[in-house]
Amino acid sequence: VQLQASGGGLVQAGDSLRLSCAASGGALSGYAMGWFRQAPGKEREFVAAISRAATRTTYADSVKGRFTISRDNARNTLYLQMNTLKPEDTAVYYCAARYDVTGTLRIHRYEYPDWGQGTEVTVSS
Repeated sequence: VQLQASGGGLVQAGDSLRLSCAASGGALSGYAMGWFRQAPGKEREFVAAISRAATRTTYADSVKGRFTISRDNARNTLYLQMNTLKPEDTAVYYCAARYDVTGTLRIHRYEYPDWGQGTEVTVSS
């Protein structure tokens, strides 16, 4: 499946953004999905994951309570609602997909074979 992330931008601390990840070439309903981010000079890290039927979600501790991952399988789109943004949230955000019929949450980079191109989020203080 091909993924296209969008919605990034420059915001101030405390603002909100919603990222989208549009999928093509496959029905998203068969895929476990995740968001990762990579800050300058750092490794790509896990942000959030959602099961194929959206029945389960999990988050990195650093974003828990502020970010919400969701999906609309009918629209073949994954979302990340980011509230109360902090300067340390500044990064390129990537969506990822893994065909998965088990309903398992996937939180490791190596578990995802399909990646979007990334969308940049900059949070100023």
